Amino acid sequence: MLNLLASAAGLTLTEICNRLSQSPATMHRVLASLESRRMVEIDPTTQTWHIGSGAFGVGSAFLRRTNLIDRARPVMHRMMEATGETCNLGIERDGAVVFISQVETHQSIRAFFPPGTRSHIHASGIGKAILANLRSDQLDRMLARVQFKVFTPHTLVDAGSLRRELDLTRMRGFAVDDQEHTLGMRCVAAAIRNHHGEAFAGISVSGPVQRMDGERLSAIGVEVARSAKELSRMLGGDAI
Repeated sequence: MLNLLASAAGLTLTEICNRLSQSPATMHRVLASLESRRMVEIDPTTQTWHIGSGAFGVGSAFLRRTNLIDRARPVMHRMMEATGETCNLGIERDGAVVFISQVETHQSIRAFFPPGTRSHIHASGIGKAILANLRSDQLDRMLARVQFKVFTPHTLVDAGSLRRELDLTRMRGFAVDDQEHTLGMRCVAAAIRNHHGEAFAGISVSGPVQRMDGERLSAIGVEVARSAKELSRMLGGDAI
C-alpha cells in the first residue's frame, strides 16, 4: 500500500483496489489503520489517498541514522587502526546512550557494545560528552531525569559530581569514563553535532586501563575530539 501511494499522485479507494487486486472492505481497513498512524492521508475534496506525514517521519529517521552510520564508519575504522582500541558510535535516546555501531579492535581483551546496547548516560563517555554540550536549561532537565545507578566504586553518584566532571570535559575537549561503568575499562569520547549545531551523538574509544593510561589516554582523547569535529562538519554541524 505504501509503495503504491508513494509512486502515485493520489488514488481513490477504487483505484487502489484495482491496482492491488483486493476487495474494498480489506483496503478500507488497511487505509484506516495507516491513517490512524498518519502514514496515509485522504484529500476530502477529491477523495484520493496520499502518503502521510507519519511515513515521512519514519523515512527521515532512517535517513538520519543511516547517514550518520555510513559517514562514521570510515572514521571509526581509522580510529581503531590508529589507537588499536575499539571505536564506538552512540546516540542519546530518552536520557540514555544507545550504541548504534562499533568497530572492534583485534586485541583479545576489548570492550564490546553490540548495536542496540543501552548505557546509563552518567556512566558513559559518550553520555558525558553529549551532556557537556547541552545548553544549561537542557542540562538541568536532563539531570533531573538521571537515576544515578552505581556500577563501580568510581561511578559518579550525584548531579553535583557529574556537573564538575562536565566542566572538566568542556575544558579538555573530550569526556572520560574512568572505570565508572566497568572496572578495568576506560573510555574517551567526544560529541557529534547535527546541522542544527546540536550535540545528538558521540564517538568514543574504549579499552582496558593497562593500555589506556596517562599520556596515551590524553592523546587518544585529542584524536577522538578531532574525529568528532570531522563528523560534525560532514553532517553540517558547527565545530565543537
